[in-house]
Amino acid sequence: MQEPEETVNNNAYTIALQNTLAELQNACPDITHALIFKDNTLLAKTDNTSQEDANNTLNAFHALTERADSIGGVNAITIQAANGKINITRVNDFQMAAVLTKAADEKYINTLTRTIIPIVIKLIDNIAPAQQEALTVELEPIKETTIEEAEQAQEAEQTEEAETSEETAKEPETPKEEEAAEDEEDEGSTPKPPVTQLIVENLSGLLVRADTVQIDKSLIEDWNELYGEGTIKEVHIEALNGKTTRCKFKPIKDSKQEGKGIIKIPEKIQIELEATQGDLVMVKPVVE
Repeated sequence: MQEPEETVNNNAYTIALQNTLAELQNACPDITHALIFKDNTLLAKTDNTSQEDANNTLNAFHALTERADSIGGVNAITIQAANGKINITRVNDFQMAAVLTKAADEKYINTLTRTIIPIVIKLIDNIAPAQQEALTVELEPIKETTIEEAEQAQEAEQTEEAETSEETAKEPETPKEEEAAEDEEDEGSTPKPPVTQLIVENLSGLLVRADTVQIDKSLIEDWNELYGEGTIKEVHIEALNGKTTRCKFKPIKDSKQEGKGIIKIPEKIQIELEATQGDLVMVKPVVE
């Protein structure tokens, strides 16, 4: 019986997101409880979160979203309490609810969440169709074979192997000079542009160019060492949603922000990529 595609996807999301929540909680002990849901369907929760609490959270969120439809919906909810807070944020088409301690670094947790969870979701979106295809494959019926047919097939296979061996023996060996030339050609070829994952930071100011991003000076130096000084004029940026763009770049001016794995992007390019601060993007040099 063929399993529905939605069930296959949900099962894949549940396994991956369950592990992701566990790792997030290990990395950030200030996350006391967490769950991820989509379209009012629970997909994953931390081990210490009861099913009853998860259901109550989903019901409460569903009631809020129904009332918020008239003002364009809800992207984030924060409930402040005496001993902590509850955050409900949208990550792509998913919602994550997290109970945080009073001392939690909310900015750090949001950046970590908006970086890791979209990567997991994108991986599952790529893997799930392959799983679904595997479920729908129909096996061909096994054909009955007589003893005589089996013997004939074996003789034909042995004859083919013997002919292949004779042809291989007649093929001339490749001269060592040619092999050396091929090796030299491979060594002299232009290396493939390396891809670096960076976190988006806002870039604004009176003298900021709308068509130029800022990245680590050390990353630019690596590119210059790989391709030569001044050969890279632009970078290729790809967001997790598949949006891409090419633009100019400069080194980050603030030395305190170097080495933190960020890329400072002006508002115009963020709109083009449909990316915001805290999102993860893939960056590589444009080699022409």
